[in-house]
Amino acid sequence: MDLGAAQEGNPPLEREGVQFLQQTVGSLFADYGWYILLSSVAIYLLIQKLSRSFRGKRQPRLDAAAVEPDAVVRRQEALLAARLRMQEELNEQAEKFKEKQKKAEEEKRRQKIVMWESMQEGKSYKETLKQNQEPEPGASAAAAAPKPKPNRKPLRGAGYNPLSGEGGGTCSWRPGRRGPSSGG
Repeated sequence: MDLGAAQEGNPPLEREGVQFLQQTVGSLFADYGWYILLSSVAIYLLIQKLSRSFRGKRQPRLDAAAVEPDAVVRRQEALLAARLRMQEELNEQAEKFKEKQKKAEEEKRRQKIVMWESMQEGKSYKETLKQNQEPEPGASAAAAAPKPKPNRKPLRGAGYNPLSGEGGGTCSWRPGRRGPSSGG
């Protein structure tokens, strides 16, 4: 069978349709061939990457089901024990905080009572508070006493006045002349 004989056997309408299709597809590939090729490669690579990621997500599920149930139970029990330990520590810290808060509130209340009593007696409440406060046994006497300051020479003399313009050395500022400028 040669092509001429095959085309002669086809009706003319069918031949025109095939020629039209060849021309359309040919012109489409001639105009957009590189774009079609690059987009098809990109789509192929995207499909490959997505199929790998879906396969990767399915694998751990199968591995998790294959793990021994005893190991899972032990891991869950260890996790529960750790959570309980952490909760107990948190509860202990909360109790300590509440005790500190109660002590602080009690101290404030006591100080207010002392202040009120001293005000009723007509005394200054600050003096009363100083008398009532006892130094802690852990604090040393040296820490409570103020440190003596070393005798230092003053930076400037006693007669220094920055507004007088005297004693400032060579830097003295004078305002400019008033009036029109004598620029060029």
